[in-house]
Amino acid sequence: MRPAEEFRYLILAIQREGNRLLASELRPLDLTPSQAEVIRVLADRQPLTLVGLGELLVCETGTNPSRLVDRLVAAGLVSREPGPHDRRQVALTLTDHGTVAAARIAEAESRLYETIDDLTEGTPVRETLATLRAVASHFPAGQAVARRREQRGDNT
Repeated sequence: MRPAEEFRYLILAIQREGNRLLASELRPLDLTPSQAEVIRVLADRQPLTLVGLGELLVCETGTNPSRLVDRLVAAGLVSREPGPHDRRQVALTLTDHGTVAAARIAEAESRLYETIDDLTEGTPVRETLATLRAVASHFPAGQAVARRREQRGDNT
């Protein structure tokens, strides 16, 4: 197997397992990992327009996240309000129920990250991240991750 092929499949394997573990944690909340990502991004950066939200999502990169938002609005987790500066734009915010869900999602993510921390203990994580960032920076999903890092001020 050539290194590029193994690199690709190892990333895919880790992503699938991570998503499976997160989906299991989110099942009691009746949320998918993609819906949870929308809620967490809004919790960190609300209010956002649909376009602004889409620029920060990894799960829906390059597509309009309106279907995800529609489901979350119907579930009473997200609110759509006219924008404060332009009434033609819609501002997305979490409802009270959405804020509670965001806290529970953060707990589920924390448990996943603790598992990853345990699995990567003693390995060159920073070097691996540098390699992954270099490759991901060429793609919309990687650029969304970079925007989220920059907005948080994470420069490690």
